[in-house]
Amino acid sequence: MSLQDPKLFGKVAVLFGGSSAEREISIMSGTGVLEALRSRGVDAHAFDPSERDLVELRRDGFARCFIALHGRHGEDGTVQGALELLGIPYTGSGVMASSVAMDKVMTKRIWQADGLPTPKYVRLAFDQQSREQVRAVPDVLGLPLIVKPPREGSSIGVTKVEGYSQMQDAVALSAKYDADVLCEEFIEGEEVTCAVLGQGLEARALPVVRIAAPQGAYDYQNKYFTDDVKYQCPSGLPEAEEHEIQRITLAAYHTLGCRGWGRADVMIRASDRKPFLLEMNTSPGMTGHSLVPMSARAAGIAYEDLCLSVLASASLDATGGAQ
Repeated sequence: MSLQDPKLFGKVAVLFGGSSAEREISIMSGTGVLEALRSRGVDAHAFDPSERDLVELRRDGFARCFIALHGRHGEDGTVQGALELLGIPYTGSGVMASSVAMDKVMTKRIWQADGLPTPKYVRLAFDQQSREQVRAVPDVLGLPLIVKPPREGSSIGVTKVEGYSQMQDAVALSAKYDADVLCEEFIEGEEVTCAVLGQGLEARALPVVRIAAPQGAYDYQNKYFTDDVKYQCPSGLPEAEEHEIQRITLAAYHTLGCRGWGRADVMIRASDRKPFLLEMNTSPGMTGHSLVPMSARAAGIAYEDLCLSVLASASLDATGGAQ
């Protein structure tokens, strides 16, 4: 489909808002996407699934959906499954890939099975969070370590644990967001992110973004509401390192079955410069602070063209291609 003829997209719903802990960010992303699509002549409309029934999408004649939802019920395969049943093509990964990528434990299991580098971890299921079991985790992973809910994003519920005495509070915080708790080896080094556009053999990795947060605190507040975090894109990394990060990101994307677009978060271990995959985002942020637009810009792709390109890739699991 030509990006030059937005009328061919038909009536487009930009899904944003939703009911997850990332609702506020989703509204920021969706508003940006909506304005960008409209500026290019697309018949785009806002649609908040927490306020309207998805069945209205078919009733109101929407031809495709741009998913700008983040977190549960938006990025985890549930809304994707509903759109499959409605027969309305949507952006991003399908039901299975969305569901798996939303669960960081399942993601890590698949990456490990394919020999991709990811930090060591301990999963504390809801019935494995006794004081003794929680206290034993640093014996396995060492200190410091990271404690986080496996099915949330935007650094929500995440704690960097420096000592045994912090473990109980960190697990309790994470458990507010998810019954299971993911404890992960802390990789000392630089944080980077790498976006992917496309699917199958057409998928390509965009330029790597290097992230420098104050005191290493790349948290919810710093991600979205301050200008204290510094981003480098082009990353300034040695060419071989940049290519290796792009290589493992593409491999991580393919092995999860992702399509359309995505963004992997990666840590580069300072001691040996080895990259480790942290997670795959299948509905990346599109706010003013977001990293995919930044990476696309470095590749010569304007924000509006990025939105059009993602929209053009909208598809259904049953077809695997744009409608």
